[in-house]
Amino acid sequence: MKSTVEHLSPTRVRINVEVPFDELKSDFDRAYRKLAKQVRIPGFRPGKAPARVLESRIGRAPVLDEVVQEAIPAKYLEAVNSGELRTLGRPDFEVTKIEDGESLAFTAEVDVRPEITVPAFGDLSVSVDDQEVTDEDVDTQLNELRARFATLTGVQRPAENGDFVVVDLSATVDGEEVEEAKTAGLSYEIGSGQLVEGIDEALIGASEGESRNFTTTLVAGEHAGRDADVTVALTSVKERQLPELDDEFAQLASEFDTLDELKADLRTRLGRVKKMQQGVQARDKVLEALMASVEVPLPEAVVQGEIDARAHDAIHALEHDEARFAEWLAEQGQTKEEFDAEVREASEQAVKTQLVLDAIADAEQLSVTDAELTERIIYQAQRFGVSPDEYVKRAQQSGQLGAIFADVRRGKALATVVRQATVTDAAGNALDLDELFGEAKPEAKSTEEAANAE
Repeated sequence: MKSTVEHLSPTRVRINVEVPFDELKSDFDRAYRKLAKQVRIPGFRPGKAPARVLESRIGRAPVLDEVVQEAIPAKYLEAVNSGELRTLGRPDFEVTKIEDGESLAFTAEVDVRPEITVPAFGDLSVSVDDQEVTDEDVDTQLNELRARFATLTGVQRPAENGDFVVVDLSATVDGEEVEEAKTAGLSYEIGSGQLVEGIDEALIGASEGESRNFTTTLVAGEHAGRDADVTVALTSVKERQLPELDDEFAQLASEFDTLDELKADLRTRLGRVKKMQQGVQARDKVLEALMASVEVPLPEAVVQGEIDARAHDAIHALEHDEARFAEWLAEQGQTKEEFDAEVREASEQAVKTQLVLDAIADAEQLSVTDAELTERIIYQAQRFGVSPDEYVKRAQQSGQLGAIFADVRRGKALATVVRQATVTDAAGNALDLDELFGEAKPEAKSTEEAANAE
């Protein structure tokens, strides 16, 4: 077999392959066996007719077609491996010559990973927010904890911001009642912003038994985007009473005996959370700096595949209803053109990120162990609320196991970059990355590598 590679662009090649017929003997044997089982020839059991008899019955063309269909993918992979090409996506095949008894020639156009030159990781420098825990932070946590143990008490006064009320709602559009907007006995916290716009202003100052009217723009349903006249009837008002901040509250709300011990614990917990936030911010900013420092030609077919997947996910969430999708865009204040431009930009950035991290993983010779892959599978299974076995089964059926493996490897590549970058806080102090991310572990061998080493 002879093969040559033409570089059509930095991200696409054409592979020219020519295969002598004497290398296709095993492909012809398989073709004859397969076709013989499909054709009934008097005097021969299914699958037992000799090649000459079979050809005399069905002709040479079906045999050649079967050989070509079987041989081209196998010879293509052989050419890719011999040329050490890093292909992306599916190839486009074209048969250029079939000389029966002599040779088969075909071409395959396919996207490939571009050559990427990454900067020295130590040259990357980012700044993240300080992680100091203030007294205000602790007070905020204490107040949130107090709210969980608060009691609601009925009051005989006009409603105020922060009160809990029970209301009845009704609405009309152009004098016609909006059935889906009608409700009774609805509990609501004034100021939470969880109902329609304008209701807080209408309720503040209202007394129990009083009804008020206001106008709002509906954001869902058949009248989405239209103004509605809303009537809200206030049936009860309750205020939230917070427990006193003392040792008795600390014993009620925690395992601690004193308020000072509870505050100290909250400060420690907040410190851990802020360090985690620093770590996430450092990772994201280093990735952003890395992407800004690298120029990457993008394979258009790969980008288009990412665009198609994202667009499909967006409309799939709306049951592929184009009308509902248009309504959703209107609610977001976005046109279809703006949506498409946003999806393309996000897709291009995603493909660029994948290509760069893959290049780093290759350069650093990073692998993924069974334990690391299992850890990711368990995490993903918990996210989707299924068992790990069920998640693996679904991933196998959808062909996503390879993508999970690649994501873990890219995560390790990014961790390698972050550990070598310079990360400082807002005051300019260099951060201890081992404290943020834990000490770096030596690269473990995968199960396959360990077996080969033995």
